[in-house]
Amino acid sequence: MSKVAVVTDSNSGITQMAGKEMGVFVLPMPFMIGEDTFYEDISLTQEAFYEKLGAGENISTSQPSPESVLELWDSVLKEYDELVHIPMSSGLSGSCQSAMMLAEDYDGRVQVVNNQRISVTQRQSVLDALALAEKGKNAAQIREYLEEDKFNSSIYIMLDTLYYLKKGGRITPAAAALGTLLKLKPVLQIQGEKLDAFAKARTVNQGKSIMINAIRSDIENRFGGFTEDRHIWLEIAYTKDRAAAEEFAQEVSQAFPGYDIHMDPLSLSVACHIGPGALALACCKKIPERLQ
Repeated sequence: MSKVAVVTDSNSGITQMAGKEMGVFVLPMPFMIGEDTFYEDISLTQEAFYEKLGAGENISTSQPSPESVLELWDSVLKEYDELVHIPMSSGLSGSCQSAMMLAEDYDGRVQVVNNQRISVTQRQSVLDALALAEKGKNAAQIREYLEEDKFNSSIYIMLDTLYYLKKGGRITPAAAALGTLLKLKPVLQIQGEKLDAFAKARTVNQGKSIMINAIRSDIENRFGGFTEDRHIWLEIAYTKDRAAAEEFAQEVSQAFPGYDIHMDPLSLSVACHIGPGALALACCKKIPERLQ
């Protein structure tokens, strides 16, 4: 049986410390702030990121360098026969395609997963990969399962401000000004590879209800409905304001009694484009019992 390692990037929300505890190798995502390069969870903490963002500094995201990817893979493969690399969604970054090209030189020992996940859903893919490796699946089998499973997840994100979408050129200044004037709380969705508009809320409470109802509809209509074995993972993510996220978690728990809810900060690569004060609700289907 092959000894299979699981590699991901910090967009998964898995910290370096948590990665060591889980037995996962985490590639830190680079950020440019001014002319300096920082690495998530190594030289750039969540607190420092939001401090610099609030100060108006120009922050941009970047792909991991090919050298950093190859260095990590080569180090891992000294101890493992194969590895599964789970990067952020190919629709949100070019790092997935870059990794796929780099993997071509590893004669199948490196399997790059293109399953359109990010943040808490990407983290769940990492946990699924670990579980499948424990069951004796090889790297190619794990990649195949995760890619077949890619549409069995949903994320809905409520923004507190339109400023950062405007700054990044994702909406027009006029649309941002109108939304700010009307105090709208846009709800975005990630289904597959794209981040798209989903709904507009007038209040935070309305936005929360929209996300809860959207997840409920997805479970009922896309993911097989509510079952006794609770075959769905529920997850919450947020930018900066943990207290608001914990309050939201209580509301989600009331809406979905008996379901465990995992909560993490949103990856900084997403936070860079949507700003602080965002809340997200996500769900993923669990691995079928036949594979557990």
